[in-house]
Amino acid sequence: MAETWDAVVVGGGHNGLITAAYLAKNGWKVLVLERRPDIGGAVATDTQVLPGYRIDTGSSAHIMIHQTPVFRDLDLGGHGLEYLEMDPWGYAPSVEGGPAIRFYRDLDRTVESIAAVSPEDAERYREFARAWTGIGEGALRAFLGEPTPPKLIRAFFGKSIPGCSRLEMLRKIFSPYGQMLEESFGNEQLRTAILWLAAQSGPPPSEVGTANFAGWHVMYHQSGMKRAKGGSGALTRALRNRIEADGGTVRTDAPVRQILTDPASLRITGVELEDGERVAARRVVAACHIKTTVDTLLSESALPGRLRERVNQLRIGNGFGMIVRCAMRGLPPYRGEAFDERGVGSCHHGLQLLAASRREIDDAYADYLRGRPPEQPVPLAMTFSALDPSLAPPDRHTLFIWGQYHPYELRNGEHWDEIREREADKLLAAVDRFAPGTSDLVEDRFIQTPLDIERLHGHHRGNVMHLEMSLDQMFFFRPLPELSRYRVPAVEGLYLTGASTHPGGGVWGASGHNTAQVLLKRGRRKT
Repeated sequence: MAETWDAVVVGGGHNGLITAAYLAKNGWKVLVLERRPDIGGAVATDTQVLPGYRIDTGSSAHIMIHQTPVFRDLDLGGHGLEYLEMDPWGYAPSVEGGPAIRFYRDLDRTVESIAAVSPEDAERYREFARAWTGIGEGALRAFLGEPTPPKLIRAFFGKSIPGCSRLEMLRKIFSPYGQMLEESFGNEQLRTAILWLAAQSGPPPSEVGTANFAGWHVMYHQSGMKRAKGGSGALTRALRNRIEADGGTVRTDAPVRQILTDPASLRITGVELEDGERVAARRVVAACHIKTTVDTLLSESALPGRLRERVNQLRIGNGFGMIVRCAMRGLPPYRGEAFDERGVGSCHHGLQLLAASRREIDDAYADYLRGRPPEQPVPLAMTFSALDPSLAPPDRHTLFIWGQYHPYELRNGEHWDEIREREADKLLAAVDRFAPGTSDLVEDRFIQTPLDIERLHGHHRGNVMHLEMSLDQMFFFRPLPELSRYRVPAVEGLYLTGASTHPGGGVWGASGHNTAQVLLKRGRRKT
Protein backbone atom coordinates (compact mmCIF):
# COMPACT_ATOMS: atom_id res chain seq x y z
CA MET A 1 0.00 0.00 0.00
CA ALA A 2 2.59 2.54 -1.17
CA GLU A 3 0.26 5.31 -2.36
CA THR A 4 -2.11 6.90 0.15
CA TRP A 5 -5.26 8.62 -1.09
CA ASP A 6 -6.97 11.48 0.71
CA ALA A 7 -10.27 9.68 0.09
CA VAL A 8 -11.41 6.44 -1.53
CA VAL A 9 -15.05 6.29 -2.63
CA VAL A 10 -16.54 2.79 -2.72
CA GLY A 11 -19.21 2.76 -5.43
CA GLY A 12 -19.54 4.71 -8.67
CA GLY A 13 -23.20 5.72 -8.45
CA HIS A 14 -24.14 9.36 -8.90
CA ASN A 15 -23.91 10.28 -5.22
CA GLY A 16 -20.47 8.74 -4.82
CA LEU A 17 -19.26 10.45 -7.99
CA ILE A 18 -20.65 13.81 -6.84
CA THR A 19 -18.81 13.51 -3.53
CA ALA A 20 -15.61 12.60 -5.37
CA ALA A 21 -16.05 15.45 -7.86
CA TYR A 22 -16.37 18.08 -5.13
CA LEU A 23 -13.31 16.71 -3.33
CA ALA A 24 -11.22 16.55 -6.51
CA LYS A 25 -12.29 20.09 -7.41
CA ASN A 26 -10.88 21.19 -4.06
CA GLY A 27 -7.52 19.53 -4.63
CA TRP A 28 -8.05 16.24 -2.84
CA LYS A 29 -6.37 13.10 -4.09
CA VAL A 30 -9.46 10.97 -4.77
CA LEU A 31 -10.03 7.43 -6.03
CA VAL A 32 -13.43 5.97 -6.97
CA LEU A 33 -13.75 2.18 -7.05
CA GLU A 34 -16.72 0.69 -8.95
CA ARG A 35 -17.40 -3.06 -8.95
CA ARG A 36 -19.08 -3.16 -12.35
CA PRO A 37 -17.50 -2.63 -15.81
CA ASP A 38 -19.24 0.74 -16.13
CA ILE A 39 -19.80 3.60 -13.75
CA GLY A 40 -23.17 5.01 -12.82
CA GLY A 41 -24.84 2.46 -10.56
CA ALA A 42 -28.56 3.06 -11.01
CA VAL A 43 -27.87 6.12 -13.20
CA ALA A 44 -26.51 4.35 -16.25
CA THR A 45 -27.36 3.77 -19.91
CA ASP A 46 -26.68 0.50 -21.74
CA THR A 47 -26.31 -0.02 -25.50
CA GLN A 48 -26.23 -3.84 -25.37
CA VAL A 49 -29.47 -4.97 -23.72
CA LEU A 50 -31.52 -3.89 -26.77
CA PRO A 51 -29.00 -3.48 -29.62
CA GLY A 52 -29.37 -0.23 -31.51
CA TYR A 53 -31.02 1.52 -28.55
CA ARG A 54 -29.70 3.47 -25.59
CA ILE A 55 -31.55 1.92 -22.65
CA ASP A 56 -31.39 3.18 -19.08
CA THR A 57 -30.97 0.38 -16.58
CA GLY A 58 -31.99 2.43 -13.54
CA SER A 59 -33.38 5.90 -13.01
CA SER A 60 -34.41 7.89 -16.07
CA ALA A 61 -36.07 11.21 -15.22
CA HIS A 62 -33.68 13.66 -13.54
CA ILE A 63 -36.02 15.70 -11.44
CA MET A 64 -34.63 16.98 -8.17
CA ILE A 65 -30.97 17.46 -9.11
CA HIS A 66 -32.03 20.75 -10.71
CA GLN A 67 -33.07 22.02 -7.28
CA THR A 68 -29.48 21.62 -6.03
CA PRO A 69 -26.29 23.54 -6.90
CA VAL A 70 -24.57 20.40 -8.23
CA PHE A 71 -24.90 21.05 -11.97
CA ARG A 72 -23.64 24.62 -11.58
CA ASP A 73 -20.96 23.99 -8.94
CA LEU A 74 -19.31 21.22 -10.96
CA ASP A 75 -19.85 22.83 -14.38
CA LEU A 76 -21.24 19.56 -15.69
CA GLY A 77 -22.41 21.30 -18.84
CA GLY A 78 -18.75 21.94 -19.60
CA HIS A 79 -18.00 18.25 -19.17
CA GLY A 80 -20.47 16.84 -21.69
CA LEU A 81 -23.85 16.92 -19.95
CA GLU A 82 -26.82 18.46 -21.75
CA TYR A 83 -30.36 18.45 -20.42
CA LEU A 84 -33.59 18.51 -22.41
CA GLU A 85 -36.69 20.09 -20.89
CA MET A 86 -39.67 17.80 -20.34
CA ASP A 87 -42.59 20.16 -20.82
CA PRO A 88 -45.28 19.29 -20.05
CA TRP A 89 -43.52 17.26 -17.40
CA GLY A 90 -46.69 15.39 -16.44
CA TYR A 91 -49.56 14.01 -18.51
CA ALA A 92 -52.64 12.50 -16.88
CA PRO A 93 -55.19 11.22 -19.40
CA SER A 94 -58.68 10.02 -18.65
CA VAL A 95 -59.21 6.32 -19.15
CA GLU A 96 -62.63 7.18 -20.61
CA GLY A 97 -61.01 9.38 -23.26
CA GLY A 98 -61.99 12.80 -21.89
CA PRO A 99 -59.64 15.80 -21.62
CA ALA A 100 -56.19 15.09 -20.21
CA ILE A 101 -54.45 17.15 -17.53
CA ARG A 102 -51.01 18.49 -18.42
CA PHE A 103 -48.58 19.76 -15.80
CA TYR A 104 -46.28 22.39 -17.28
CA ARG A 105 -43.36 24.20 -15.76
CA ASP A 106 -45.48 27.31 -16.24
CA LEU A 107 -48.12 27.43 -13.52
CA ASP A 108 -50.63 29.42 -15.61
CA ARG A 109 -50.58 26.86 -18.41
CA THR A 110 -51.11 24.10 -15.86
CA VAL A 111 -54.06 25.90 -14.31
CA GLU A 112 -55.53 26.35 -17.79
CA SER A 113 -55.20 22.63 -18.46
CA ILE A 114 -56.90 21.76 -15.16
CA ALA A 115 -59.73 24.19 -15.92
CA ALA A 116 -60.68 22.13 -18.98
CA VAL A 117 -61.34 19.18 -16.65
CA SER A 118 -62.49 20.90 -13.46
CA PRO A 119 -62.94 24.71 -13.49
CA GLU A 120 -63.51 24.83 -9.74
CA ASP A 121 -60.20 23.03 -9.10
CA ALA A 122 -58.13 25.26 -11.38
CA GLU A 123 -57.87 28.13 -8.90
CA ARG A 124 -57.64 25.66 -6.01
CA TYR A 125 -54.52 24.33 -7.69
CA ARG A 126 -53.05 27.83 -7.94
CA GLU A 127 -53.59 28.31 -4.20
CA PHE A 128 -52.22 24.84 -3.53
CA ALA A 129 -49.06 25.73 -5.46
CA ARG A 130 -48.63 29.01 -3.60
CA ALA A 131 -49.05 27.38 -0.20
CA TRP A 132 -46.79 24.39 -0.72
CA THR A 133 -44.05 26.29 -2.56
CA GLY A 134 -43.10 28.04 0.67
CA ILE A 135 -42.98 24.74 2.54
CA GLY A 136 -41.03 23.12 -0.30
CA GLU A 137 -38.43 25.88 -0.29
CA GLY A 138 -37.95 25.42 3.43
CA ALA A 139 -37.65 21.65 3.01
CA LEU A 140 -35.08 22.12 0.25
CA ARG A 141 -32.88 24.12 2.59
CA ALA A 142 -33.15 21.28 5.10
CA PHE A 143 -32.26 18.73 2.40
CA LEU A 144 -29.07 20.56 1.37
CA GLY A 145 -26.96 20.03 4.44
CA GLU A 146 -26.52 17.86 7.49
CA PRO A 147 -29.95 16.98 8.91
CA THR A 148 -30.51 18.43 12.37
CA PRO A 149 -33.67 18.97 14.44
CA PRO A 150 -33.41 22.80 14.18
CA LYS A 151 -33.29 22.59 10.38
CA LEU A 152 -36.38 20.40 10.34
CA ILE A 153 -38.23 22.77 12.67
CA ARG A 154 -37.35 25.78 10.53
CA ALA A 155 -38.30 23.91 7.34
CA PHE A 156 -41.78 22.87 8.35
CA PHE A 157 -42.79 24.67 11.52
CA GLY A 158 -41.52 28.09 10.48
CA LYS A 159 -43.90 28.29 7.52
CA SER A 160 -47.53 29.22 7.23
CA ILE A 161 -50.18 28.27 4.71
CA PRO A 162 -52.42 31.20 3.69
CA GLY A 163 -55.84 30.85 5.28
CA CYS A 164 -54.69 28.23 7.81
CA SER A 165 -54.00 28.55 11.49
CA ARG A 166 -50.62 27.25 12.66
CA LEU A 167 -52.25 24.15 14.12
CA GLU A 168 -54.20 23.50 10.93
CA MET A 169 -50.99 23.88 8.93
CA LEU A 170 -49.25 21.30 11.10
CA ARG A 171 -52.20 18.95 10.74
CA LYS A 172 -51.96 19.20 6.95
CA ILE A 173 -48.20 18.62 6.93
CA PHE A 174 -48.47 15.51 9.09
CA SER A 175 -51.52 14.08 7.35
CA PRO A 176 -51.37 11.27 4.77
CA TYR A 177 -50.98 12.66 1.27
CA GLY A 178 -54.09 10.81 0.17
CA GLN A 179 -56.15 12.62 2.80
CA MET A 180 -54.52 15.96 2.06
CA LEU A 181 -55.39 15.68 -1.64
CA GLU A 182 -58.98 14.66 -0.85
CA GLU A 183 -59.31 17.87 1.15
CA SER A 184 -57.60 20.02 -1.48
CA PHE A 185 -59.38 19.03 -4.70
CA GLY A 186 -62.74 17.70 -5.81
CA ASN A 187 -61.84 16.20 -9.18
CA GLU A 188 -60.78 12.54 -9.12
CA GLN A 189 -58.58 12.79 -12.21
CA LEU A 190 -56.54 15.65 -10.71
CA ARG A 191 -56.30 14.08 -7.26
CA THR A 192 -55.22 10.75 -8.72
CA ALA A 193 -52.55 12.30 -10.94
CA ILE A 194 -50.84 14.08 -8.04
CA LEU A 195 -51.35 11.10 -5.77
CA TRP A 196 -49.69 8.72 -8.23
CA LEU A 197 -46.70 11.03 -8.59
CA ALA A 198 -46.42 11.29 -4.79
CA ALA A 199 -46.56 7.51 -4.49
CA GLN A 200 -43.29 7.23 -6.42
CA SER A 201 -41.44 7.95 -3.16
CA GLY A 202 -42.75 4.71 -1.70
CA PRO A 203 -45.14 5.23 1.22
CA PRO A 204 -48.80 4.52 0.41
CA PRO A 205 -51.41 7.32 0.30
CA SER A 206 -52.69 6.35 3.75
CA GLU A 207 -49.39 6.72 5.62
CA VAL A 208 -49.28 9.50 8.22
CA GLY A 209 -46.69 12.26 7.84
CA THR A 210 -46.39 12.03 4.06
CA ALA A 211 -48.32 15.10 2.84
CA ASN A 212 -45.15 16.78 1.61
CA PHE A 213 -44.64 14.01 -0.98
CA ALA A 214 -47.67 15.50 -2.72
CA GLY A 215 -46.96 19.10 -1.76
CA TRP A 216 -43.42 18.84 -3.16
CA HIS A 217 -45.03 18.36 -6.58
CA VAL A 218 -45.42 22.14 -6.94
CA MET A 219 -41.63 22.67 -6.85
CA TYR A 220 -41.48 21.35 -10.40
CA HIS A 221 -43.11 24.57 -11.53
CA GLN A 222 -39.82 26.21 -10.49
CA SER A 223 -37.22 23.71 -11.67
CA GLY A 224 -39.16 21.73 -14.25
CA MET A 225 -38.23 18.16 -15.05
CA LYS A 226 -35.40 17.32 -17.40
CA ARG A 227 -33.94 14.45 -19.31
CA ALA A 228 -30.20 13.91 -19.86
CA LYS A 229 -29.47 13.90 -23.59
CA GLY A 230 -28.10 10.55 -24.69
CA GLY A 231 -29.53 8.69 -21.71
CA SER A 232 -29.50 8.85 -17.94
CA GLY A 233 -25.86 7.76 -17.86
CA ALA A 234 -24.81 11.05 -19.42
CA LEU A 235 -24.90 12.51 -15.90
CA THR A 236 -22.47 10.01 -14.43
CA ARG A 237 -20.20 10.16 -17.49
CA ALA A 238 -19.96 13.94 -17.05
CA LEU A 239 -19.16 13.45 -13.36
CA ARG A 240 -16.37 11.06 -14.27
CA ASN A 241 -15.03 13.58 -16.79
CA ARG A 242 -15.05 16.25 -14.10
CA ILE A 243 -13.25 14.05 -11.55
CA GLU A 244 -10.53 13.07 -13.99
CA ALA A 245 -10.12 16.66 -15.24
CA ASP A 246 -9.33 17.65 -11.65
CA GLY A 247 -6.77 14.86 -11.19
CA GLY A 248 -8.99 12.23 -9.56
CA THR A 249 -9.08 8.58 -10.60
CA VAL A 250 -12.05 6.35 -11.39
CA ARG A 251 -11.52 2.60 -11.65
CA THR A 252 -14.12 0.11 -12.89
CA ASP A 253 -14.07 -3.70 -12.51
CA ALA A 254 -12.70 -3.00 -9.05
CA PRO A 255 -15.01 -4.65 -6.50
CA VAL A 256 -14.11 -3.91 -2.88
CA ARG A 257 -14.03 -6.86 -0.50
CA GLN A 258 -13.43 -5.02 2.75
CA ILE A 259 -12.98 -1.61 4.31
CA LEU A 260 -9.79 -1.77 6.35
CA THR A 261 -9.35 -0.35 9.84
CA ASP A 262 -6.57 -0.34 12.38
CA PRO A 263 -7.72 -2.88 14.99
CA ALA A 264 -6.38 -0.86 17.91
CA SER A 265 -7.66 2.62 17.03
CA LEU A 266 -10.55 1.63 14.71
CA ARG A 267 -9.24 4.23 12.32
CA ILE A 268 -9.62 3.84 8.55
CA THR A 269 -6.51 2.63 6.77
CA GLY A 270 -7.90 1.86 3.31
CA VAL A 271 -9.71 -0.87 1.41
CA GLU A 272 -8.99 -4.34 0.09
CA LEU A 273 -10.24 -5.37 -3.35
CA GLU A 274 -11.58 -8.82 -4.13
CA ASP A 275 -8.38 -9.71 -5.98
CA GLY A 276 -6.37 -9.01 -2.82
CA GLU A 277 -5.02 -5.59 -3.81
CA ARG A 278 -4.86 -3.15 -0.91
CA VAL A 279 -5.36 0.59 -1.32
CA ALA A 280 -4.31 2.96 1.46
CA ALA A 281 -6.55 5.91 2.31
CA ARG A 282 -6.95 8.49 5.06
CA ARG A 283 -10.70 8.21 4.76
CA VAL A 284 -13.27 6.06 2.94
CA VAL A 285 -16.67 7.10 1.65
CA ALA A 286 -19.08 4.16 1.41
CA ALA A 287 -21.36 5.10 -1.49
CA CYS A 288 -23.39 1.91 -1.36
CA HIS A 289 -26.35 0.47 0.53
CA ILE A 290 -25.99 0.84 4.29
CA LYS A 291 -26.51 -2.91 4.73
CA THR A 292 -23.77 -3.67 2.21
CA THR A 293 -21.45 -1.33 4.10
CA VAL A 294 -22.17 -2.88 7.49
CA ASP A 295 -22.82 -6.54 6.65
CA THR A 296 -20.27 -7.05 3.87
CA LEU A 297 -17.55 -4.41 3.92
CA LEU A 298 -16.93 -3.89 7.64
CA SER A 299 -15.49 -6.67 9.77
CA GLU A 300 -17.25 -7.82 12.94
CA SER A 301 -14.59 -6.11 15.07
CA ALA A 302 -14.94 -2.74 13.31
CA LEU A 303 -18.43 -1.89 14.58
CA PRO A 304 -20.05 -2.16 17.99
CA GLY A 305 -22.45 -5.09 18.02
CA ARG A 306 -25.42 -2.95 19.01
CA LEU A 307 -24.93 -0.62 16.02
CA ARG A 308 -24.69 -3.57 13.66
CA GLU A 309 -27.89 -4.97 15.14
CA ARG A 310 -29.70 -1.64 14.68
CA VAL A 311 -28.69 -1.46 11.03
CA ASN A 312 -30.07 -4.95 10.49
CA GLN A 313 -33.40 -3.78 11.93
CA LEU A 314 -33.82 -0.97 9.38
CA ARG A 315 -36.95 -1.31 7.26
CA ILE A 316 -36.05 -2.10 3.67
CA GLY A 317 -39.52 -3.33 2.86
CA ASN A 318 -40.65 -5.94 0.37
CA GLY A 319 -39.43 -4.45 -2.88
CA PHE A 320 -40.77 -1.44 -4.70
CA GLY A 321 -41.67 -2.08 -8.32
CA MET A 322 -40.58 -3.39 -11.71
CA ILE A 323 -39.99 -1.88 -15.13
CA VAL A 324 -40.32 -2.97 -18.74
CA ARG A 325 -38.12 -1.15 -21.27
CA CYS A 326 -39.38 -1.51 -24.80
CA ALA A 327 -37.99 -1.02 -28.31
CA MET A 328 -40.92 0.41 -30.28
CA ARG A 329 -41.95 1.11 -33.84
CA GLY A 330 -44.22 3.84 -32.57
CA LEU A 331 -45.27 5.69 -29.42
CA PRO A 332 -48.42 5.10 -27.35
CA PRO A 333 -51.35 6.49 -29.38
CA TYR A 334 -53.24 8.21 -26.58
CA ARG A 335 -56.87 8.94 -27.40
CA GLY A 336 -57.70 12.44 -28.57
CA GLU A 337 -54.09 13.58 -28.98
CA ALA A 338 -52.42 15.24 -31.99
CA PHE A 339 -49.11 13.83 -33.27
CA ASP A 340 -46.42 15.09 -35.65
CA GLU A 341 -44.83 13.15 -38.51
CA ARG A 342 -42.71 11.17 -36.01
CA GLY A 343 -45.84 10.17 -34.09
CA VAL A 344 -44.83 12.47 -31.22
CA GLY A 345 -47.28 14.58 -29.25
CA SER A 346 -46.87 16.81 -26.22
CA CYS A 347 -48.30 13.87 -24.24
CA HIS A 348 -45.00 12.04 -24.83
CA HIS A 349 -42.70 14.72 -23.41
CA GLY A 350 -42.95 13.92 -19.72
CA LEU A 351 -44.12 11.37 -17.17
CA GLN A 352 -47.35 9.69 -18.24
CA LEU A 353 -49.37 9.12 -15.08
CA LEU A 354 -51.63 6.25 -16.06
CA ALA A 355 -53.77 5.75 -12.96
CA ALA A 356 -57.51 5.91 -13.48
CA SER A 357 -58.46 6.32 -9.81
CA ARG A 358 -57.26 6.29 -6.22
CA ARG A 359 -59.00 2.96 -5.83
CA GLU A 360 -56.78 1.32 -8.46
CA ILE A 361 -53.67 2.48 -6.60
CA ASP A 362 -55.08 1.23 -3.29
CA ASP A 363 -55.94 -2.14 -4.87
CA ALA A 364 -52.42 -2.55 -6.25
CA TYR A 365 -50.97 -1.74 -2.83
CA ALA A 366 -53.33 -4.25 -1.19
CA ASP A 367 -52.00 -6.95 -3.52
CA TYR A 368 -48.46 -5.90 -2.59
CA LEU A 369 -49.28 -6.35 1.10
CA ARG A 370 -50.54 -9.84 0.31
CA GLY A 371 -47.19 -10.68 -1.29
CA ARG A 372 -48.45 -11.10 -4.84
CA PRO A 373 -48.09 -9.10 -8.06
CA PRO A 374 -50.90 -6.58 -8.60
CA GLU A 375 -53.88 -8.04 -10.38
CA GLN A 376 -54.32 -4.69 -12.15
CA PRO A 377 -50.91 -2.95 -12.21
CA VAL A 378 -50.74 0.83 -12.33
CA PRO A 379 -48.16 2.14 -14.82
CA LEU A 380 -46.07 5.23 -15.15
CA ALA A 381 -44.89 5.49 -18.76
CA MET A 382 -41.86 7.35 -20.14
CA THR A 383 -41.11 7.94 -23.84
CA PHE A 384 -37.83 9.82 -23.90
CA SER A 385 -37.10 9.17 -27.57
CA ALA A 386 -39.84 11.73 -28.24
CA LEU A 387 -37.40 14.36 -26.93
CA ASP A 388 -34.14 12.67 -27.88
CA PRO A 389 -34.10 10.76 -31.19
CA SER A 390 -30.51 9.59 -30.48
CA LEU A 391 -31.93 6.93 -28.14
CA ALA A 392 -33.38 4.80 -30.95
CA PRO A 393 -32.75 3.94 -34.60
CA PRO A 394 -34.53 6.05 -37.26
CA ASP A 395 -38.31 5.59 -37.18
CA ARG A 396 -38.10 3.77 -33.86
CA HIS A 397 -38.78 4.79 -30.25
CA THR A 398 -38.34 3.76 -26.63
CA LEU A 399 -41.04 3.17 -24.03
CA PHE A 400 -40.28 2.55 -20.35
CA ILE A 401 -43.17 1.33 -18.18
CA TRP A 402 -42.65 1.50 -14.42
CA GLY A 403 -45.09 -0.44 -12.26
CA GLN A 404 -45.17 0.13 -8.53
CA TYR A 405 -46.18 -2.25 -5.75
CA HIS A 406 -44.54 -5.38 -7.15
CA PRO A 407 -43.30 -7.27 -4.09
CA TYR A 408 -39.77 -8.70 -4.06
CA GLU A 409 -40.74 -11.66 -1.87
CA LEU A 410 -43.78 -13.47 -3.23
CA ARG A 411 -46.01 -15.37 -0.83
CA ASN A 412 -48.11 -17.12 -3.46
CA GLY A 413 -45.57 -19.82 -4.35
CA GLU A 414 -44.38 -18.09 -7.51
CA HIS A 415 -40.87 -16.96 -8.46
CA TRP A 416 -40.00 -13.78 -10.34
CA ASP A 417 -37.82 -15.56 -12.89
CA GLU A 418 -40.82 -17.67 -13.90
CA ILE A 419 -43.47 -14.92 -14.08
CA ARG A 420 -41.48 -12.02 -15.52
CA GLU A 421 -42.99 -12.25 -19.02
CA ARG A 422 -46.54 -12.54 -17.70
CA GLU A 423 -46.15 -9.48 -15.47
CA ALA A 424 -44.55 -7.49 -18.31
CA ASP A 425 -47.57 -8.34 -20.47
CA LYS A 426 -49.86 -7.05 -17.73
CA LEU A 427 -48.02 -3.73 -17.56
CA LEU A 428 -48.28 -3.28 -21.31
CA ALA A 429 -51.97 -4.13 -21.17
CA ALA A 430 -52.38 -1.44 -18.51
CA VAL A 431 -50.93 1.11 -20.94
CA ASP A 432 -53.27 -0.18 -23.66
CA ARG A 433 -56.23 0.95 -21.54
CA PHE A 434 -55.18 4.56 -22.14
CA ALA A 435 -53.48 4.13 -25.54
CA PRO A 436 -55.05 1.18 -27.36
CA GLY A 437 -52.64 -0.67 -29.61
CA THR A 438 -49.46 0.15 -27.69
CA SER A 439 -48.62 -3.53 -27.12
CA ASP A 440 -48.75 -4.15 -30.88
CA LEU A 441 -45.96 -1.61 -31.41
CA VAL A 442 -43.41 -3.45 -29.22
CA GLU A 443 -40.54 -5.05 -31.13
CA ASP A 444 -38.33 -6.09 -28.21
CA ARG A 445 -38.18 -5.55 -24.48
CA PHE A 446 -35.88 -5.67 -21.47
CA ILE A 447 -37.62 -6.65 -18.23
CA GLN A 448 -36.35 -5.75 -14.76
CA THR A 449 -38.24 -7.45 -11.94
CA PRO A 450 -37.57 -6.57 -8.27
CA LEU A 451 -35.17 -9.53 -8.20
CA ASP A 452 -33.35 -8.27 -11.30
CA ILE A 453 -33.02 -4.81 -9.73
CA GLU A 454 -31.38 -6.35 -6.67
CA ARG A 455 -29.02 -8.44 -8.78
CA LEU A 456 -27.88 -5.58 -10.99
CA HIS A 457 -27.79 -2.61 -8.66
CA GLY A 458 -27.29 -4.14 -5.22
CA HIS A 459 -30.57 -2.62 -4.02
CA HIS A 460 -31.47 -5.02 -1.23
CA ARG A 461 -34.87 -6.64 -1.80
CA GLY A 462 -35.32 -4.51 -4.91
CA ASN A 463 -36.00 -1.28 -3.01
CA VAL A 464 -34.73 1.50 -5.29
CA MET A 465 -34.83 3.94 -2.36
CA HIS A 466 -32.60 1.58 -0.28
CA LEU A 467 -34.77 2.09 2.83
CA GLU A 468 -38.44 2.88 3.14
CA MET A 469 -39.04 6.63 2.95
CA SER A 470 -41.24 6.79 6.05
CA LEU A 471 -41.05 9.61 8.56
CA ASP A 472 -39.13 7.53 11.11
CA GLN A 473 -36.45 6.80 8.49
CA MET A 474 -36.08 10.33 7.10
CA PHE A 475 -34.12 13.48 7.98
CA PHE A 476 -31.98 12.96 11.11
CA PHE A 477 -33.37 9.42 11.48
CA ARG A 478 -31.88 8.24 8.14
CA PRO A 479 -30.44 5.65 8.26
CA LEU A 480 -30.12 5.98 12.07
CA PRO A 481 -29.76 9.05 14.29
CA GLU A 482 -26.12 8.23 15.07
CA LEU A 483 -25.31 7.78 11.35
CA SER A 484 -27.42 10.60 9.93
CA ARG A 485 -24.64 13.18 9.56
CA TYR A 486 -22.75 11.18 6.91
CA ARG A 487 -20.17 9.82 9.35
CA VAL A 488 -19.73 6.59 11.27
CA PRO A 489 -18.51 7.89 14.64
CA ALA A 490 -17.38 4.44 15.74
CA VAL A 491 -14.90 4.24 12.83
CA GLU A 492 -12.66 7.28 12.45
CA GLY A 493 -12.45 8.36 8.82
CA LEU A 494 -15.48 6.42 7.53
CA TYR A 495 -18.21 8.40 5.76
CA LEU A 496 -21.54 7.50 4.12
CA THR A 497 -23.38 8.75 1.07
CA GLY A 498 -26.18 7.55 -1.19
CA ALA A 499 -29.88 6.77 -0.98
CA SER A 500 -29.49 5.14 2.44
CA THR A 501 -28.71 8.57 3.87
CA HIS A 502 -30.53 11.91 4.09
CA PRO A 503 -32.51 12.94 2.08
CA GLY A 504 -33.10 9.52 0.46
CA GLY A 505 -33.46 8.14 -3.05
CA GLY A 506 -33.97 9.68 -6.44
CA VAL A 507 -31.66 11.38 -8.91
CA TRP A 508 -30.75 14.60 -7.22
CA GLY A 509 -27.33 14.12 -5.66
CA ALA A 510 -28.14 15.99 -2.44
CA SER A 511 -26.57 13.24 -0.37
CA GLY A 512 -23.37 13.30 -2.42
CA HIS A 513 -23.26 17.08 -2.17
CA ASN A 514 -23.82 17.02 1.59
CA THR A 515 -21.21 14.32 2.26
CA ALA A 516 -18.64 16.32 0.33
CA GLN A 517 -19.41 19.45 2.37
CA VAL A 518 -18.93 17.50 5.62
CA LEU A 519 -15.55 16.22 4.42
CA LEU A 520 -14.40 19.61 3.16
CA LYS A 521 -15.44 21.25 6.40
CA ARG A 522 -13.38 18.78 8.40
CA GLY A 523 -10.31 19.45 6.23
CA ARG A 524 -8.11 17.57 3.85
CA ARG A 525 -5.59 16.36 6.40
CA LYS A 526 -8.08 15.77 9.18
CA THR A 527 -10.82 13.17 9.44
